[in-house]
Amino acid sequence: MEVKIEAVSQLEYNSFREQLIIPEYGRHLQKVIDQVAEIEDKEERNKAAKYVISVMGTLNPHLRDVPDFQHKLWDQLFIMSDFRLDVDSPYPIPSREVLNQRPETLKYPQNFPKYRFYGNNIKYMIDVAVKWEDGDMKSALILVIANHMKKCYLSWNKETVEDEVIFNHLYELSKGEINLLKSNEELLNSHNLMKVNKKMSNKSQFGSNKNTVSKSIHKKKSINPKNIKRK
Repeated sequence: MEVKIEAVSQLEYNSFREQLIIPEYGRHLQKVIDQVAEIEDKEERNKAAKYVISVMGTLNPHLRDVPDFQHKLWDQLFIMSDFRLDVDSPYPIPSREVLNQRPETLKYPQNFPKYRFYGNNIKYMIDVAVKWEDGDMKSALILVIANHMKKCYLSWNKETVEDEVIFNHLYELSKGEINLLKSNEELLNSHNLMKVNKKMSNKSQFGSNKNTVSKSIHKKKSINPKNIKRK
């Protein structure tokens, strides 16, 4: 009974243990690295470090001989030793400052358009059209932009929209450079534009259901008539 009590008293619980630096490698490997860091002879320490690297590589055998992966293993070895390991590494030794360095903030485009249902590409297309020289090509491009704006508008608002509304938005987004309010241009019919949107949505749905349809057909073909019980 006393032996059992003594054995239980020597058990270690994770709540009392030190937190693992890289938990994926387990506590046993962490203890081995701590022992390697305490070896006084540098030559023996280098041999032990290479052995630890080979053990770490066995956990990912398909990447063990890849040069970039070897670099990663050596970096992880120094990190798991809390940068106390003094060995000769074939790669630059990382530092604690570089590891704790925060990445720079990405510069996302801070665009907050008034009419978000048109998207940012419409504004870019309008800016390009403004820079073009007057002529048939520019007029055709402006008409394409206006029709696309109408289609985008209808994709969010299923009701019909007057061409004058699109022309006003185009005038506002172009800062007064494109004015179709006094022109005789007419955009495509709302009903036809809605048909285009429905066709595109049906194509996407058909693509997602294509595999399931083919599987069901394949199952029907694979039925063996011998297995059908006759009454």
